[in-house]
Amino acid sequence: LRRSVDRQGRSRAWINGSPATLAQLRELSEQLVDIHGQHAWQSLTRPQSVRGLLDRYANCTTDGVEHAWREWRQAEQTLDTARSTQVVRQAERDRLLWQLAEIDKLDPRADEWEELNTQHSRLANAQALLDTVQATASLLESDGDGVSSLLHRARQALADQAHLEPDFARWAEQIDSAAAITTDLIHDLHGYLRRTEPDPQRLAGLDERLKAWISLARRMRRQPAELPGQCAQWKGDLLQLDAVSDIAGLEATRQACEDRYRTAARALSAARAKSAKPLAQAVTAAMQELGMKGGRFEIALTPCEPSSQGLDEVQFLVVGHAGLTPRPVAKVASGGELSRLALAIAVCTSKLGPAQTLIFDEVDSGIGGAVAETVGRLMKQLGRHRQVLCVTHLAQVAAAADHHWVVNKRSAGGVAQTELSAARGEARVEEIARMLGGERRTAASLAHAQDLLDSCSVGALD
Repeated sequence: LRRSVDRQGRSRAWINGSPATLAQLRELSEQLVDIHGQHAWQSLTRPQSVRGLLDRYANCTTDGVEHAWREWRQAEQTLDTARSTQVVRQAERDRLLWQLAEIDKLDPRADEWEELNTQHSRLANAQALLDTVQATASLLESDGDGVSSLLHRARQALADQAHLEPDFARWAEQIDSAAAITTDLIHDLHGYLRRTEPDPQRLAGLDERLKAWISLARRMRRQPAELPGQCAQWKGDLLQLDAVSDIAGLEATRQACEDRYRTAARALSAARAKSAKPLAQAVTAAMQELGMKGGRFEIALTPCEPSSQGLDEVQFLVVGHAGLTPRPVAKVASGGELSRLALAIAVCTSKLGPAQTLIFDEVDSGIGGAVAETVGRLMKQLGRHRQVLCVTHLAQVAAAADHHWVVNKRSAGGVAQTELSAARGEARVEEIARMLGGERRTAASLAHAQDLLDSCSVGALD
């Protein structure tokens, strides 16, 4: 992860060399690095953080509860909407039922409107059609000047001269084909005349049917051809309306969703309750080593209103000395105690969470002596599972580290500069001595520094 900021304050970010947004950088970094600053204890006062820490320790997730919660809320909303709009939907249902009843009286079939118009036009002009067919048949088959007679005469004329011109024979055959087609056509025309005649009763029936279509279309404010499709749509609307109007069914669905939620939430509560006590005992034990003898850490699970996070309100309670009643972390005044409490929790949960790098920024402020040595030892213990970076001014803490980097700030040409350099060998001993006795290093401070480093190394081997 890389970010640069220019002199104008504009910044750019990259992930593995590819440009990225700050939001993407932040989201990914939270999976890689966990920072504990001087005020890291403040997260222990936020319900969401506290609950998440306990859930990670219990190795459980809220995914199932959140999914069930969303389904329950959706079912509840659907039911509420159905109840609040029941009168309006009933009016809409009555309107649909009336419209469908009117259409059912007509019972329009798909494509019937086009068929009715075609049949009506044919019957309304039946006599004109018969006269046209009769006239056409007469033109084709009349003696003398009919098409059939003329074709026969033309064919005969060509055939008589075919012995002189070969093309005449071919043309004569083509006329034979035309004559055969004409004969078939005459036969079809006579067939039409035999089976077709004016039908006033049928025409009157079609008139009535068309009038019924037009009248219904006007009442429904639709085009006649749209009635069959509109009928299908209204039937679908009615089915959908009946589905959302089924209050009893919606209530059953809502109850089933609530039951699933509560089952998942109770299982989550059981997992939290099972892990709360061992986590509290582990943190309490760590507190004894951090200068909080007699201190006690507890985790309170209080039933609360259902939410996407379950049925529990999780709260961390702490007391720094024996004989006092544990109180919520937010009400404990000592920042030093809270910093050490945050460290104790970090030690007890060091194997949890996705971040493989833990950064402690002066969480050891306000402590010293044997407690500082314990903090250093605990840091080293954390380092067995994660990469641990610690910013500290305490020699007892620094001596426990495997690697040392010294941060120096200076001004060059009116520009503030920060330098980061590795301390190895004698430089390492001298830096620890400086932390013990100030800038003036003595043989005693150097020896003390060496002893600290040696004891931490022995401790690590042990």
